[in-house]
Amino acid sequence: MEISTLTMYHCLAFVWYFFITYSITLLRTEERPSEVFLYGGQWKYLTVLNLVLQAVFYGVSFLADVLRLIKKLRCAKSVISSRDLLFSVLAFPVSTFVCISFWTLYTYNRELVYPKSLDGVIPLWLNHAMHTAVLPFALLEILATPHRYPAKKKGLILLGFVAFLYISWVLWIYSVTGEWVYPLFALFSPAGLAAFFAGSLGVIISFYNFGEFLNRMIWGKYK
Repeated sequence: MEISTLTMYHCLAFVWYFFITYSITLLRTEERPSEVFLYGGQWKYLTVLNLVLQAVFYGVSFLADVLRLIKKLRCAKSVISSRDLLFSVLAFPVSTFVCISFWTLYTYNRELVYPKSLDGVIPLWLNHAMHTAVLPFALLEILATPHRYPAKKKGLILLGFVAFLYISWVLWIYSVTGEWVYPLFALFSPAGLAAFFAGSLGVIISFYNFGEFLNRMIWGKYK
C-alpha cells in the first residue's frame, strides 16, 4: 500500500476507534441492567480495554506514516518499532481473542458474557463495532503493511505479562465487590477458573502465532 494511502487508512482507523471508545463513555450508567455493577466502570471489560489499545495502536501507526511522509526517517524508525511491537504482541492477538471468544460464548449462551438486558443499553451497531469489526481491522492491517515481530520469547513474555495484569484486575474486582466481571466465571470452582484462565492464555498465544504466520506468509521475513 502506498504511504499516502496507508496514512489515510491509519488516520481513519484511529478516528473510528476513538469514536467508538467515546461512544461507550456516553452510555448512561443509570440505565444499566441490575447485573452490571459500577465498580471499575467500563474499564473492567476486556472489550473496552481492547478498543483503547486499538486507538493507541492506530494513533502510533498514523504518526509513523506522517513522519515517513515528511522524511523524518530517524524518528519514524523508532515509532515504527513501537508500532510493530504493539501490533504483534497486543493489537492483533487481543482483538482476535475478543471477537472469537465473545461470539463463541454468545452463541452458546449469551447470558454468560452479554446478558439480553444489555440490548436496551448498547445499540446493535455498537455491539458489532466492539466485538465484530475488530477482527477485520486486524486482518486488514496485516494485509496493508508488514510488521516486524520480536523474538518469540520476548513477545510471549510481554503478552503473558499483560494477560497476568488483566487477570489480576478481574480478581481484584471480585475481591472488592464479590461479583465477577463476566457471569461465566461464577460457574467455575477456583481450580476450574485457574484452568479456564490458563486455557484462555493458550488460545491468545495461538492467535499471536497465527498473526506471525500470516505476516510471514504475506510479506516474507520482514527485515
